[in-house]
Amino acid sequence: MADVSLRETYGKTLAELGKDNADIVVLDADLSKSTMTKFFAKAFPDRFFDVGIAEQNMIGIAAGLAASGKIPFASTFAVFAPGRCFDQVRMSVAQPKQNVKIVTTHGGITVGEDGITHQAIEDLALICSLPGMTVIVPADALETALAVRAAVETEGPFYIRLPRLNLPVVLDEKYKFVIGRAVELRPGNDVTVMAIGIMVAPALQAADNLKSEGIGCRVLNMSTIKPIDEDAIIKAAGETGAIVTAEEHLEHGGLGSIVARAVGKHYPVPLDYIALHTYAQSGKPQELLQRYGLTAANIEKSVKAILKRKK
Repeated sequence: MADVSLRETYGKTLAELGKDNADIVVLDADLSKSTMTKFFAKAFPDRFFDVGIAEQNMIGIAAGLAASGKIPFASTFAVFAPGRCFDQVRMSVAQPKQNVKIVTTHGGITVGEDGITHQAIEDLALICSLPGMTVIVPADALETALAVRAAVETEGPFYIRLPRLNLPVVLDEKYKFVIGRAVELRPGNDVTVMAIGIMVAPALQAADNLKSEGIGCRVLNMSTIKPIDEDAIIKAAGETGAIVTAEEHLEHGGLGSIVARAVGKHYPVPLDYIALHTYAQSGKPQELLQRYGLTAANIEKSVKAILKRKK
């Protein structure tokens, strides 16, 4: 099966939901052709607001619409929200607990040739610092559609992070998305790999490769990183005794930090992190993933190293 666009899935899901829910409104910051909110704009032009290159203003308007009973979805690139408008997200959305759904695209370094200015590698650290935010990083298009539907049905502020890249479908049609619940995609008792977003597929590939070497690698899709599934983390720590996290984000403040906090508090075991440590250069997405260690091969290397520490 060909890789599928999570951005396009988001836009089409919004347009579909808009048919049955007149309270859904969508805002964008002059990027609707890239964030794919263009599908909603075409279907419901009277409920679509392009605020221009003004993310701070977009969040303020979204908060006002939420306060009046609407369900606003505010979209731009991940580097611009929460980065450019963190104060507005903090004061107008998080503190008053407004029902604003911030859905960003172009997360991570796989924006490729757009370069360092457009690499959102701190966004999860920023948004997860805010109390009351639900933060989701879907693994594929199927989970994206389910997460958007869950956001509509769940009161409160949301942040959903999507990549620019198309991704392989790693979940089946029977998959049930539940906010705050990790899902085991591969069984294993030697080590656990916890992954989000574009790193879920490489984690599965690594687990399959390691299985041929006699290593049982459990893979958990941790798509909801706030609220994190602490029960799944503690269970994995107890049953496998070692954990590797994988994310297209800085090691500090993202999935790795959140898992480490839970492990340190409840069940200390050896940990390792597949993550970024600095800003990346400009380049083609796959070249950047190779250069900065975000591949299945890097996960396999980390697993083997942590197993030595575990022994």
